[in-house]
Amino acid sequence: MKKKLLRVGIAGYGVVGKRRRQFIDLNPFLKTVAVCDKNFKESGIMPEGVGFFPNYLKLLEEPLDILFVSLPNYLAAEVTIAGLERGLHVFCEKPPGRDVEDIKKVIETEKKHPKLLLKYGFNHRYHDSVRDALKIIKSGQLGEIINLSGVYGKSKIIPFSGGWRAERRYSGGGILLDQGIHMVDLMRLFCGEFEEVKSYVSNSYWDHDVEDNAYALMRDKKGRIAFLHSSATQWQHRFHLDISLTEGFIQLSGILSGSKSYGEEKLTVGRRDESDTGAFDEDTKTYVEDNSWRDEINEFTDAIVNGTKIKSGTSTDALDTMRLVYKIYYADRDWREAYNIDCPD
Repeated sequence: MKKKLLRVGIAGYGVVGKRRRQFIDLNPFLKTVAVCDKNFKESGIMPEGVGFFPNYLKLLEEPLDILFVSLPNYLAAEVTIAGLERGLHVFCEKPPGRDVEDIKKVIETEKKHPKLLLKYGFNHRYHDSVRDALKIIKSGQLGEIINLSGVYGKSKIIPFSGGWRAERRYSGGGILLDQGIHMVDLMRLFCGEFEEVKSYVSNSYWDHDVEDNAYALMRDKKGRIAFLHSSATQWQHRFHLDISLTEGFIQLSGILSGSKSYGEEKLTVGRRDESDTGAFDEDTKTYVEDNSWRDEINEFTDAIVNGTKIKSGTSTDALDTMRLVYKIYYADRDWREAYNIDCPD
């Protein structure tokens, strides 16, 4: 008996939407049947039979089972809500919207449709280096986390000379919300929730109304400290996370991406030694394949097919990560007063 394919629509058919389709169509339970993007001036059908439309309203008129949302921040929550109200399972890219209120509105709608699944694309959780690091931490073989220090940066927010990412009313924030949110989410993944935040947020270089640098010191309920630098003036793209533990360290450096500009993805693990030079017994593993997009979509699909719950990237994850991002914004008094940022709690 031939299995029924779940019909997928993709709202936002740019770089991310097209990459999502690549792995959607590799899944044996999924089939892309329609897409929409503002660059389509009219409706039509692609040579392979996929329909295309100039806006999401037309897309949602199609018979779909799942909606993937790969749209700008100012549309993400609106279209996610529309998909849920249409009776569709929804996968939405990060961030879930412009601010905490956006994701709260989504959750209100989600609660009205308990049989539908909603997942957010915090893609870095699915990188093999991150998953291996989490396994080591959970195993306890290196003891307890003492502190974390992470840098995630690039040379600009594209296109920082204009476009929606450089305008707060559309984006909600700059480099921290656009890219640094991944590092914020990973720090939450490894440590849990942070109760106290001190920060400095700046737009002094690019001079837009969104930040080009954010520096944060965060402390969790166990007293563990995390330092974060999210930067749009890094010049050489960089991803680096140091995790110090009572019996050693874990170092994540580089991240495999479509641009290949963050260097090799590596995981270095070292065990503490009592000598003056510190850790000397260390191993480094290099990753050559990025299976994160595939695994993320497959996990979402498995939950739909088997009637199980979302394991990672839930709306609660999205809300808690967005709250922490906005705690960083709010902690800088000058920044919150300049942009009228409310306390996210």
